[in-house]
Amino acid sequence: MSDEEVIKRRLIFDGDGTGDDRRFNVMLKLLTKWTNSSDNSSDEHKHTYDMILSQLNLIEHSRRKAQLVVRANNDQLSKYQQLHADFEKQINDIKEEIAKQKKELENAKKVKQNRIQYDMLARSIEAEPPRKKMNDQLTQLQQELKGLGEEKKKLVGMLDKRKKQFYVLSTSANQLRMYLEEDKDVKDNSSGMEVIDVSNSPEPMSE
Repeated sequence: MSDEEVIKRRLIFDGDGTGDDRRFNVMLKLLTKWTNSSDNSSDEHKHTYDMILSQLNLIEHSRRKAQLVVRANNDQLSKYQQLHADFEKQINDIKEEIAKQKKELENAKKVKQNRIQYDMLARSIEAEPPRKKMNDQLTQLQQELKGLGEEKKKLVGMLDKRKKQFYVLSTSANQLRMYLEEDKDVKDNSSGMEVIDVSNSPEPMSE
């Protein structure tokens, strides 16, 4: 047997370091002493037997203690495994909650952006006059435009009338000018005839 195997067996026998290996050695020595004793009725033989029983009780106590420790360790391991599973579940729940919160944050950002745009649009609408007022202004402008159209027609008609009157006046003036020129020509002719007659009259008689 190699030294490594001996050390492993000693560690196994020693358990948690409570002296199990020493108890087994003592137990082996007592059994050897008790079996080799020739006088079974001696006090030393009885004392050895009592020590064997005591060592057996200690070994049994150590065994039960080791079983309890193993059971406690298993229970603790189960609790740790359960805690680990609970922590994993909590971590997954937290991750899902973080993802949900991120999504809600994105939605909140969109809602905020839409609200800002809505407020800007509402302010622009408030800056504009109401529809009824605009309709009234539009109706008034249409009436004014209609009045201006009628006034334009009147002015155009008046202008046409003035053009006709001016044409008539111009024609009358031209005719009057022609009449005046004809009268002037007649007068000039009449003056020439009188001059000729005077020149042809007989000379006065000399004294």
